Amino acid sequence: MGSRQRWTEPESTGTAAVSHVRRDAYLITLVVLPVLALAAAVVAVWGHGVGPADLVIFAVMYAVSIFGISVGYHRMLTHRSFRCRRPLFLALTLAGGLALEGPASLWAAEHRRHHKYADRPGDPHSPWAYGESLPSLARGLLHAQVGWFYTARRRSVRRHWVPDLLADPVVRRMDAAYPAVVLLSFALPALAGGLATMSWAGMWSALFWGGLVRYAVVHHVTWSVNSVAHSFGGRAFDTRDRSTNVRWVALLTFGEGWHNWHHAEPTSARHGVLKGQFDASALLIRGFERLGWAHDVRWPDPARLARRLTDHLATEREAPSGLP
Repeated sequence: MGSRQRWTEPESTGTAAVSHVRRDAYLITLVVLPVLALAAAVVAVWGHGVGPADLVIFAVMYAVSIFGISVGYHRMLTHRSFRCRRPLFLALTLAGGLALEGPASLWAAEHRRHHKYADRPGDPHSPWAYGESLPSLARGLLHAQVGWFYTARRRSVRRHWVPDLLADPVVRRMDAAYPAVVLLSFALPALAGGLATMSWAGMWSALFWGGLVRYAVVHHVTWSVNSVAHSFGGRAFDTRDRSTNVRWVALLTFGEGWHNWHHAEPTSARHGVLKGQFDASALLIRGFERLGWAHDVRWPDPARLARRLTDHLATEREAPSGLP
């Protein structure tokens, strides 16, 4: 690819043009505000520190948000890695919405398009979109992390990519209620902080740490899968894209950073399939299964896993060891 120009967006089927108003809204809410929240957090920590109540509220909201994305939006809705009872389905969809990354059907539509065109023209957020030189990759990492929300002229059409989700009344209602979910995502930590301290100061402090800062951290942690886990790290399985495994991303995203196996077997309920690859999201799904709340879980097939590993090792042995 060299340092050629950014990929064009040739795939018109399944995409639609984004208005300037919508792109500006994305720029403010998804690019600018999280950066401002993180900058304010640094200043606040430097000047005053963080109280224990705020830390607990931040941690709880962070866990709910990350599990909502990894287990709810990603493994349950986008890839159908498991099925579950309706109350749990509703709870996981709501938890995904609390992460403030958009309505469930739109999130899933963008991600399914990503898998179809991963790291090729048509992928909405590949870090390799601008080329392979260091300056191009630096620009691509910024694009994959947050830039594509504003620069993308086309977004995924939900009726094309997720007709199964649009046919589900729970998903439709949660999509329609997304503005209320956004308010709830900030109201919950504020209420918890106010009740924990019985003060207005505690409410505002919890709103800042458990609402604004948590929303910013969750966004950049989850989006690091798009950028870092397609650029750096190791690969244990052959895929047509550049998905990798990055331990610190996996820890922060509760297993999503074991991205190479996910692209090898997208419907697998477990992403961390090798020794030492801790996958908290898979453990949660296993817990739901044992309680009888989840069923038809698509766990990795040991024989297929071993075969994919063997094929990758064989490819590595056959590859040239150095430059001619």
